[in-house]
Amino acid sequence: MEHKMFCYQCQETAGCKGCTMSGVCGKKPDVAAMQDLLVYVTKGLSAVTTQLRAEGKDVPHQVNHLITLNLFTTITNANFDKDSIVARIQATLDTKKALLSQLNDAANLPQAAVWDGSGDWEEKAKNVGVLSTKDEDIRSLRELITYGLKGLSAYSKHANALLQDDEEVDAFLQRALAATLDDSLTVDELVALTLETGKFGVSGMALLDKANTTAYGNPEITKVQLGVGKNPGILVSGHDLRDLEMLLEQTQGTSVDVYTHSEMLPAHYYPAFKKYPNFVGNYGNAWWKQKEEFESFNGPILMTTNCIVPPKDSYKDRMYTTGAAGYPGCKHIPGDIGEKKDFSALIAHAKKCAPPTELERGEIVGGFAHAQVLALADKIVEAVKSGAIRKFVVMAGCDGRAKSREYYTEFAKALPHDTVILTAGCAKYKYNKLPLGDIGGIPRVLDAGQCNDSYSLAVIALKLKEVFGLEDINDLPIVYNIAWYEQKAVIVLLALLYLGVKNIHLGPTLPAFLSPNVAKVLTEQFGIAGIGSVEEDLAQLVGPSRQ
Repeated sequence: MEHKMFCYQCQETAGCKGCTMSGVCGKKPDVAAMQDLLVYVTKGLSAVTTQLRAEGKDVPHQVNHLITLNLFTTITNANFDKDSIVARIQATLDTKKALLSQLNDAANLPQAAVWDGSGDWEEKAKNVGVLSTKDEDIRSLRELITYGLKGLSAYSKHANALLQDDEEVDAFLQRALAATLDDSLTVDELVALTLETGKFGVSGMALLDKANTTAYGNPEITKVQLGVGKNPGILVSGHDLRDLEMLLEQTQGTSVDVYTHSEMLPAHYYPAFKKYPNFVGNYGNAWWKQKEEFESFNGPILMTTNCIVPPKDSYKDRMYTTGAAGYPGCKHIPGDIGEKKDFSALIAHAKKCAPPTELERGEIVGGFAHAQVLALADKIVEAVKSGAIRKFVVMAGCDGRAKSREYYTEFAKALPHDTVILTAGCAKYKYNKLPLGDIGGIPRVLDAGQCNDSYSLAVIALKLKEVFGLEDINDLPIVYNIAWYEQKAVIVLLALLYLGVKNIHLGPTLPAFLSPNVAKVLTEQFGIAGIGSVEEDLAQLVGPSRQ
């Protein structure tokens, strides 16, 4: 049977092999085709910018931003709007044409760099997608690098929104993207490029950490309310803190409350956001519960990034998108980097809506990013030395719909009481509301924040390595049992590998885009493993309970 599309970039891809008729995420074949074409022309543009730099010429920030936003647009569950993707392809072709004229030597550019957009785009897309690379191992490594770069682009974009740029990160991202078109590169060279992608993943996350903390202060221990108020509200999901800030500024004095959903929860941990009296709390859980939770919220929803679940008609008219996010039929709020977005339509809409229907009451505690944890370093070190804390278990990453992910809830419940969970990303929703208690006042779930805040977990590990005087990061009492879903998790994984972390358990399945040979390399060189049963993995990672 002929494939209508082919995509295997997320964990839920059909049969852990690839979506071929329609995306599990809801992506249709025509949208998938245009996303493939957008990646292709972005690789072509990156080949041009890389050659420009080789000739000693500058690449404007606007071009860097175009490339990062292009990649971000193709991340799982970010943009389902074919028209907006087509517009980005055309903008990329126009930009590439202008830059080509500045080159002294264009003789060795790949075909993607010189394609001018002529011909049938649907036909073109069929020949430039994932399966256009015939060698299984080369394809696997090219996609692993590309997905890592997609994750890196997301972090760069959020930093760019706060007027922070890193030319070295942009230059690498574009050089690596162009390299995935180079048929002369061997498997070994692509493996090396994969690890280099991890290196710049660390740099990209450091850039975003700097951008967020410079703008909003260092996250601090915070109790976040789970109930609702009596005013109408706006629900904000995704990851972009600058979008949230602009919305909060514009809702002051309007009697409209603002709530976070899913990955926006950690915004409550930043001191700068605590000054807004209408910033009420968090509503709901992880991204995949949108259909029931958005229904009951009653007011408008702002999607600042992924993850979008195709909305029900009953609330589709209440869902707005901005930035890289998009869905056909949903209103899109425009605004480029440095521009003030106009959220008046959402505010006016909210005033006509009923207040949110309460889902739960209570509070959850978070804010354990690196500055806060290092402020508690003496207490934590003493707890480790005394034996009160035997192991830290990193359970960062993503959540998802699959029933197999209940494993992470059961694993958290089964952890011995002398262990502490370090988390970041929406994976935390599998256990952040469990009554797991504390160890000498240290909560047993330390939430660093969003998926990009996995950087904090790396900083914490490196600091503890220094404090304990260890030569190898793997000698720390830290083990890794990480859930993944989309491409930001890929760059986090590559960053950890670059830092030398070994024996990471990754689930609920290993990525479909890993060929057997590439999976073997990761297993043999880095100890990457899948998950087993809760009992087996507890025994391997933590050891027997001492109670």
